[in-house]
Amino acid sequence: MQNVIQRELTINATAERIYNAIATAEQVVKWFPDTISGEYRPGGQAVLSFGEQCQSSVYIEAANPYQYFAYRWVPGGSNFIGDVRTVPNTLVEFRITELAPGRCQVSLTETGFAELPAEIAASSLQQNNNGWDVMLNRLQQHFNTEAK
Repeated sequence: MQNVIQRELTINATAERIYNAIATAEQVVKWFPDTISGEYRPGGQAVLSFGEQCQSSVYIEAANPYQYFAYRWVPGGSNFIGDVRTVPNTLVEFRITELAPGRCQVSLTETGFAELPAEIAASSLQQNNNGWDVMLNRLQQHFNTEAK
């Protein structure tokens, strides 16, 4: 069972702007979930809503401004609402590395699929593998649109 999803992209923006787009509720809803409720901050729990049919609780694991942001969730459109630390979950990590002034590499890693229950592990991996392609494209487009 594959345990990791990894993606990298280059964005023409400062590390501060990219971090804020990932780590602040007001900005992340411009490219990722439709809405966020709860405490979207380190040590906090929030609910990400993707349309009316899909919601997912997240626990914000860690944040290092302008470099790193991580959360735990139950992947694969599970509609899990509650404390994700009490059930098998995956860890989503964003790392931001400045390549040049106003140009950064964003690395996404999601780990923990092998620890999920067998009945959802493979489908969660496939759904998130495809989902990250879509969502990271939306993140890229967010900055492309802002630059115009």
